[in-house]
Amino acid sequence: MIHSRVPVSDLREHVGRTVSVCGWVNTLRLQRHMQFVIVRDHTGMVQVVHKRDNGPLEAQLEALTPESAVKISGRVVDAAQVKLGGLEIVPEAVEVLNPAATPLPIDEHTGLEQRMDWRFLDVRRRPATQLLFAVQTTLEQGMREYAYAQCATEMHTPKLMGTASESGAEVFEVGYFGRSAYLAQSPQFYKQMAIAAGIDKVFEIGPVFRAEPSFTSRHATEFTGVDVELAWIDGVEDVMAFEEQMLAHAIAKVADAHGEAIAEHFGVEVTVPTTPFPRIAMADAQEILRKGGWDPAGDKEDLDPEGERSISAHIKEATGHEFVFITHYPVGIRPFYHMRAADDPSVTLSFDLLWKGLEITTGAQREHRSDVLLKQAAEKGMSPEPMQDYLSAFRYGCPPHGGLGMGLGRVLMVMLGLDSIRQASFLFRGPNRLTP
Repeated sequence: MIHSRVPVSDLREHVGRTVSVCGWVNTLRLQRHMQFVIVRDHTGMVQVVHKRDNGPLEAQLEALTPESAVKISGRVVDAAQVKLGGLEIVPEAVEVLNPAATPLPIDEHTGLEQRMDWRFLDVRRRPATQLLFAVQTTLEQGMREYAYAQCATEMHTPKLMGTASESGAEVFEVGYFGRSAYLAQSPQFYKQMAIAAGIDKVFEIGPVFRAEPSFTSRHATEFTGVDVELAWIDGVEDVMAFEEQMLAHAIAKVADAHGEAIAEHFGVEVTVPTTPFPRIAMADAQEILRKGGWDPAGDKEDLDPEGERSISAHIKEATGHEFVFITHYPVGIRPFYHMRAADDPSVTLSFDLLWKGLEITTGAQREHRSDVLLKQAAEKGMSPEPMQDYLSAFRYGCPPHGGLGMGLGRVLMVMLGLDSIRQASFLFRGPNRLTP
């Protein structure tokens, strides 16, 4: 008789019936009189209990190895003494769908780098990591929901470019039919082209490539970016308002769907932020930090990681808020296409968003006037020749616009209290890691 597969989480509804469970052997306890097998699927774990009888089932259970893929059919019985859901399965048939080799290459004590070598096993064996990807799915769903509700259009921009996408940044060069192409380190220019194409609000969730030899806990050479661009804005404030509302909506969705599980597996409470988020100009932030003893090496226009953590702590203490927009970055540390403030041309109408001390977003109002763009590019020592396609988008009536780029992995990292962005992606890519 064929029994339909039942997820472990649904077994309570099948007490007294014979069902099939498909999953992996989590642990084996093979005692003198009894055999206990814990089977794990993507929804949970259940105990399989068999009394030794010298029969074929005993031999099959005895031959199992940890992480073998199995299908076990048997009767679901109430067992109040069992910690795993108060249920167990008395087996009637055991099918080994794929035996696992022994010994396993990783265990619960294996360090992160070696676990990354065996990521498929690492994810499979850790319910918390599986939860991370469920959270990521819900987070993206929440962001898309908000963007769709604002009548934004989802775009898919090229990841192969004929010229490097932004000034001074390091890009990956690839061979392209006898010439060079570059992997896009941002959809920036293309989403601005979409604005020039008359698409009112644009967003994209897709891969971003950065050829930075950074070995920190927050950098990756390939990551998922959440990019937004908005036309006909009155100012950069419109962009910040869009982002804070989008994040509040998405985080609320995560808290509702996974809040209890996140508290259990990560020991973190997901707090839904109130809006608006606090805002502070870069000059004011630096003044506050210097009064507190912050003294970065050299003449810093930007905030170092310590400065970001300190200003976030200050804002949290003053307002109770985990988020803060740092605004009005100096011209020297922002790209040529950021609009400059009319009342102070030394600063840009730009921002970074910090969450619990980590930068998760950079955004700005863009310069949409072609003559000003050319002037600002020249000031940065950039030649207009490689950027002709980009610059052309501004010569025929491009509206005022602005946007943002957010790192999905960093958002997950902060939300779940992870130590490293390596843990926030399925298969991490960094300067020293191109496999698996």
